[in-house]
Amino acid sequence: MSEALNHPAHSIRPAAAEDGPELGALDRGAWSTLHEVQPRPQPPYAPFFDERHRPQDMLVAEAVTETGERALAGYIRAVPPTPLACNTHVRQIQGFAVAGWARGRGIGRALIRACCATAREAGANRMTLRVLGHNAPARALYASEGFVVEGVLPGEFFLNGRYVDDVLMGRALTP
Repeated sequence: MSEALNHPAHSIRPAAAEDGPELGALDRGAWSTLHEVQPRPQPPYAPFFDERHRPQDMLVAEAVTETGERALAGYIRAVPPTPLACNTHVRQIQGFAVAGWARGRGIGRALIRACCATAREAGANRMTLRVLGHNAPARALYASEGFVVEGVLPGEFFLNGRYVDDVLMGRALTP
């Protein structure tokens, strides 16, 4: 993970419980029909961290904003896809967002690389994710980081009046 940590424009670190409110605001700000299957969050907002979404499962990116302040610019969450012992070698990205002001600065790519490195260091040898079929920017980013399409569930979601595919992508976590 050190390669992603040592970038001059941003840094990647494990999430901390106190990041919750800022991550909640970032997540709500990044909400889009391009990648969300749940309705837009409405107040009162649930806490960002809960028993299923724990700080120890997430990495966060910090970067300097347009006003010169350091702020959380994104996050990525990777967890075992099932509780089965026979599946502990796999991690699945189940949450990923980059703030609008931070897009186009390599932060998403750095988060993916750091996530894969952290999973590999923890003993995982495979990373998977699910992405909506119409989310071309995310699919291109994942493909450029070695993820390949391993399956498609055609029309799995009905969003904004149309059926959308659910695409499973994966890659090996070889050094």
